[in-house]
Amino acid sequence: MNTLLIIILIVAALAGVTWVLTKYFNLFTDADEDGIPDEVEEKVENVTKAVKKTTKEVKRRAKRVKEELSDIGGAAKDLANQVGDVGAAVKGKPRAGRKKKTAKK
Repeated sequence: MNTLLIIILIVAALAGVTWVLTKYFNLFTDADEDGIPDEVEEKVENVTKAVKKTTKEVKRRAKRVKEELSDIGGAAKDLANQVGDVGAAVKGKPRAGRKKKTAKK
């Protein structure tokens, strides 16, 4: 708890120093005079764009992983169905195989 309080105080102190240096000493440029230096606003904007781009890519990859897992599930189901055929072959039963398709006229 004390660590969190110390971190909050440090961040608040840094924000206060930056605001004073921007407002009274004109050390940082602030064209829109909102108390936030333009460099900070620009960095936040760049990070926001990067996060949106990364989020979009992560969602795309997650969708592909879901599709591949679905394919694996189908293949596992087919494998489970065919395992019984191996046991039947060991017992000497005839091969069931797939049913032949009849041509429609």
